[in-house]
Amino acid sequence: MTNQHSTTRDERFAQGLEVLRSVDGEAGQRVIDSLADISPELGHQIVAWGFGEIYQRPQLVPRDRQLVTLGMLTALGGCEPQLEVHVNAALNVGLTPEQIVEAMLHAAGYCGFPRALNATFVAKKVFAERGLLPVGQQPAQEPPATSA
Repeated sequence: MTNQHSTTRDERFAQGLEVLRSVDGEAGQRVIDSLADISPELGHQIVAWGFGEIYQRPQLVPRDRQLVTLGMLTALGGCEPQLEVHVNAALNVGLTPEQIVEAMLHAAGYCGFPRALNATFVAKKVFAERGLLPVGQQPAQEPPATSA
């Protein structure tokens, strides 16, 4: 009897890579590529486990997962390169610049102003690269149409 949930190492990696690309885009792939000559196994585990197993779980939608990730990376501090990838990912999955900044402001009460400042400056860099500054000055997005 075969376990229908068992997958091979290569299948988990392929599935994770698809999720990584849909969320992080090129930035995620650059992270994995940067590990090729020092720790390809770490790159594999980030993709296969982090994205192929954890990130795709249905209990949280990608937008909510990124919001949690932003809070965690802000609180940890010293994770600015990873935070940059995840600010981009947060934008990719539907968070607005205002929501991202609000999450970092909210984190200040729990992890302090220095970490919230560092995170906010990472967000500012990403927003500048994507033409999203000044925050709050972008055209409002239309809410999705609802059927009556």
